[in-house]
Amino acid sequence: MSLTLQPVDSLPYVDGDISDADRARAQALITRELPTDHQSTLHPSLPLPPTVNFSGLFIAELKRVAAGKPLHGGIDLTRYEAPDEPGTDTPQEAWRQALRNAYVSSMYLSDRQSNLALLEEFGKNAWLIGNSQMEHLLHDLEQELSRLKDEVESVNKARKAAQEGSRGELLGLEDTWRQGIGRILEVQVAERGLRQLILERKSNPGSLSA
Repeated sequence: MSLTLQPVDSLPYVDGDISDADRARAQALITRELPTDHQSTLHPSLPLPPTVNFSGLFIAELKRVAAGKPLHGGIDLTRYEAPDEPGTDTPQEAWRQALRNAYVSSMYLSDRQSNLALLEEFGKNAWLIGNSQMEHLLHDLEQELSRLKDEVESVNKARKAAQEGSRGELLGLEDTWRQGIGRILEVQVAERGLRQLILERKSNPGSLSA
């Protein structure tokens, strides 16, 4: 015999739905057995959640989003703008910084121009190929979804057929069970009556001769 407990299948195609009062009583029994902290404490059989160590910058960003504050800082885009020519009386170091900024802006604009040229030449085909790949992926997912739906429907049909095929036997067993319970109650009532009669005869021995 296997030590693995098999789940007890319900009989939705045979059993009728329970009443609201019975459902409320069952829910009350379940709630009574649950610990008071069941909604905030994980079950002991569940593994502990992994520990996450966020950086200080990430925590600060989470706090900013939670507080609803606007974003400040980020990438400085002014370095990619065309720099202004420093004045004639500007220190030499400022001229060097302006020259470095000009080099950065020139490289950025050159790379942007190259990317735009590549996009103009190959972007349309890449976009069409990407759409085709997404369509194939969507088609595969739709087929997988249809297959799973068919499997679920087949399982439900087989389950319904099995329960409908056993409906007569189940109803007969339930009727036999009810009759057995009724006979047990009748025997108990008769036993109590007989016991009461014996006690009365014992308490009044003269009634035996009569």
